[in-house]
Amino acid sequence: MKIIKYLIFIIAILVIGVLILIRIPSIQDRIATRVIKNTLTNPLSLPDDALTALVCGSRSPIPSPNRAETCILIKAGENLYIVDVGDGSISNLRNWRVDINKVKAVLLTHLHSDHISDLADLHLNSWIMNPTRSKKLDVFGPQGVDQVVNGFDAAYKLDYQFRNEHHGDDVAPLDSAGYEPNIIDLASPIIIDDNGLKVTAFSVIHDPVEPALGYRFDYKGRSIVISGDTIYHDNVIKNSKDADVLFHEAQANHMIKIMENENVKLGNLLLAKVMSDIVTYHTTPVEAAEIANKANVRHLVFYHLTPAPRNNIMENMFVRGVNEVREEWTLSDDGTMVILPLNSDKIEIKKIN
Repeated sequence: MKIIKYLIFIIAILVIGVLILIRIPSIQDRIATRVIKNTLTNPLSLPDDALTALVCGSRSPIPSPNRAETCILIKAGENLYIVDVGDGSISNLRNWRVDINKVKAVLLTHLHSDHISDLADLHLNSWIMNPTRSKKLDVFGPQGVDQVVNGFDAAYKLDYQFRNEHHGDDVAPLDSAGYEPNIIDLASPIIIDDNGLKVTAFSVIHDPVEPALGYRFDYKGRSIVISGDTIYHDNVIKNSKDADVLFHEAQANHMIKIMENENVKLGNLLLAKVMSDIVTYHTTPVEAAEIANKANVRHLVFYHLTPAPRNNIMENMFVRGVNEVREEWTLSDDGTMVILPLNSDKIEIKKIN
């Protein structure tokens, strides 16, 4: 008993000592210096000899803690591409210390707000202090993408000007501020063909959103397909044929029905109507698994999760029935990373903590 009391006394003295020390300015400065140095010197390293996908946002507009809205970063060689850029996704990339300066283009699947809302944040972080960027940020997307980026430009015109006036041309050059819209014409579906990377756009069905797109990335023998928001659609099967990995949106309608019923009970009739409406233009996890099977896809990753699970029980509920359809699949989270090494058939699934 005396030993326990003695240990408690020693621990209390140590705690008090630490509390006193951290109030000393020089100690605070030393701790802050160490933290800042760590943030500046330890960027996330993405492999060069691979086709890599990093989920920077895994949820739909329905909130879920610790998840951003939809976003996938693709790395092929030295270049980065962003597919959709929902709320919170760029903060994720910055927290993970991804070198956003290397983003070569943004590809939008469609123009819903949860796919475009962080576009300005991405622009700022790929424009300021980026000596390698000599032009405006390329943004590819369906008809209407020019209207979207012109709107962002108009809203942030004063921001560009103020930053330039404050920091000068070396830090914030006006010549490369803003966006270059690239409207995709599906009559010419190959939108990028550069240094071994071929990106092909294809149409999907997300009525009344039209047009809506998916993208296929082929890089030196490896391939990744991103479905965008869509119902079960043969065009996804066609364009995913024999792909290494398919990222497919997924909506658990059995969970959406519960949300609809509970909102009716609470008198939230408009929100209940929204829940009823959205079941008509998304794909269930089981349907996505069937698509992956028909396309002979090697690995399926569920993303744009509606509603994104908040715990293990909800995760199991979300993918109910999937194991009866296929074995090779992953339910994504923010930070899920898929690496396809070149000259290999390996598929590596990792998670950034």
